[in-house]
Amino acid sequence: MLDALRHIDTWIFDLDNTLYPASCDLFGLIDQRMTDYVARLTGMEREEARVYQKALFHTHGTTLSGLMQAHEVDPHHFLADVHDIAMDVLAEDRRVIEALACLPGRKLIFTNGDGAYAGRVLAKLGLSESFEAIHDIHACAYDPKPNPPAYAAMCAALRVRPETALFVEDMARNLKPAKALGMTTVWINNGSDQGPAGETPDYIDYEIADLGEWLQAVTGERA
Repeated sequence: MLDALRHIDTWIFDLDNTLYPASCDLFGLIDQRMTDYVARLTGMEREEARVYQKALFHTHGTTLSGLMQAHEVDPHHFLADVHDIAMDVLAEDRRVIEALACLPGRKLIFTNGDGAYAGRVLAKLGLSESFEAIHDIHACAYDPKPNPPAYAAMCAALRVRPETALFVEDMARNLKPAKALGMTTVWINNGSDQGPAGETPDYIDYEIADLGEWLQAVTGERA
């Protein structure tokens, strides 16, 4: 792995279910609040609202994008509401903290969430000082991953050269546009995403199960 990653000078990470284990199910709490939000907005019963919410997600990439297009929802109001959750399920992982500190080059966050929520998550994980910048859904003009313009916007805003960047994600489909730009891609297959059926597609360079273990291997080899 050492030789293959020697050219990497920018390390980009998704946030949810990537920097912490999917077993924490933090997004499950957010998902419940999204359903409640949709139910209040539409007047639907909760079960109907959940079906509609998931349809919006699959059609538009995020529930927010769907609500903005179909209902002209204020993104700031929506994100503040659905991210109003406790972070008690999160805990620091010293392997991740220490290995990130050893990675040479820039470290960035690229998330479909918003910066305020990301900041809270990073603080709970002990990673507040680990990243140079957070590129969130506001910075993407509400065009979420996996839409290719989101990646182009991130690269332009943060002056990222895709050919020397590596992107770590728990959702396999979000890696395809990154690979198309020339990034090295890492899929965390931790159960949060069913992932591609059959053989691993060519837009995934590395498939891992545990971020801390992988980072330790990378930093150990690079040391």
